[in-house]
Amino acid sequence: MAKDKKVEQITDMEVDFAQWFTDVCKKAQLIDYSSVKGVFIYRPYGYAIWENIQHIMDAEFKKQGVENVYMPLLIPESLLQKEKDHVEGFAPECAWVTMGGGEKLEERYAIRPTSETLFCEHFANVLQSHRDLPMKYNQWCSVLRWEKTSRPFLRHREFLWQEGHTIHATAEEAKEFTETMLNVYADFCENVLAMPVTRGQKTEKEKFNGAEATYTIECMMHDRKALQAGTSHYFGDGFAKAFEIEFTDKNNQKTNPHETSWGVSTRLIGGIIMTHGDNNGLVLPPKIAPTQVIILPIAQHKPGVLEAANELKSRLLSAGFRVKLDDSDNSMGWKCAEYEMKGVPLRVECGPRDLENGQCVLVRRNDGEKITVKLEELEEAVAEQLQQVHEGMYARAKKNLEDHIYEAHSLEEAKQLQEENGGFVKTMWCGELECELKMKEVAGMSSRCIPFAQEHLGDTCACCGKKADKMIYWGVAY
Repeated sequence: MAKDKKVEQITDMEVDFAQWFTDVCKKAQLIDYSSVKGVFIYRPYGYAIWENIQHIMDAEFKKQGVENVYMPLLIPESLLQKEKDHVEGFAPECAWVTMGGGEKLEERYAIRPTSETLFCEHFANVLQSHRDLPMKYNQWCSVLRWEKTSRPFLRHREFLWQEGHTIHATAEEAKEFTETMLNVYADFCENVLAMPVTRGQKTEKEKFNGAEATYTIECMMHDRKALQAGTSHYFGDGFAKAFEIEFTDKNNQKTNPHETSWGVSTRLIGGIIMTHGDNNGLVLPPKIAPTQVIILPIAQHKPGVLEAANELKSRLLSAGFRVKLDDSDNSMGWKCAEYEMKGVPLRVECGPRDLENGQCVLVRRNDGEKITVKLEELEEAVAEQLQQVHEGMYARAKKNLEDHIYEAHSLEEAKQLQEENGGFVKTMWCGELECELKMKEVAGMSSRCIPFAQEHLGDTCACCGKKADKMIYWGVAY
């Protein structure tokens, strides 16, 4: 009987969202805890989601002329210290290797928290002429940051990500590519993950260490907290000068290239869970779901039912869908609950009566809608319903975002709106750090971004009353 109550072991998300999230990660078999605090095991189902994200995103990178490389795991301390702002930002989170082969090393090695310094060293070694530019590299790897607290997919000490690094002949080219990659991320989130985003620029306080500008996509979770889903950075020529990266331009003059960096991580999986999940578990976007269609035969012991179910599976596999057939002896109720919990986008039910009538029933995970389809039209119907699932998920998430953006004209109003509603609070802002810190102190909100889509809400800063010409989004973030 324990099997039949599996979904009941998930905490109600409206009672304790944090516990609900942890329960879903465990019950859906996405992750497991390891013997090292803050370091998680990606189980097959969780890793399969990441593989699908990689596969689709990597193809988009290649459309932009990006090539994959792999950089070393270890960074010499002397190399890490070459860019002052960068090392100051990451030094507290570094883990250091001090011994090798039983002997103390002459120099400490950082286990990469990020790889700017390694890419810069390589660029300095191989770049010669303007004809070599642009260089557009990406690596898929893990990084290690010694975080004090951890949560599955949201804050790991070791996590999986991709980091792109490019160098360009001019500032204009580099800035344009920085925005291009942010748009690649935004389109991916919306068109693949069904997660609506807000695109904008980070404040000076929140930008990446060593960057001239950081651009971000911010998403709103079901609990109305913000999640930074991806960032793209314009470095200018600061790193190039620090690492003596030079090339000969068209006028035969030595000059420094301009650099970009951009990345997303397995944090996206956390975003998927918190954007789309419900009290029955995961709700996965069809394009990255490890299993897109689960076939459940009804009364499978009756003649012809299993044979027909296997034929449906073969047809759908041939049509390019990711399909599984559950012919185990578990009850139908348990099977339905199991695959709902795992977020499988579409369920196909077929029993003796369905087969007599030349039909089967499709059930959408996101809204429970049942659709009866003719067997000869199965492939087209499945494709259409998976698209319906994506659109329904996106519409629901978009409504959650749009319904919870509030406008404030004072610090106290911003505080009240956040306390009562959560979500994003938009205000005018003077651009001063003092006001940004004040918003955090009084209202508990950090700056999320200065959105590209600006609105004129007034002429004065909500924090200090001075002249303001920027609209900014504030929120409580993961």
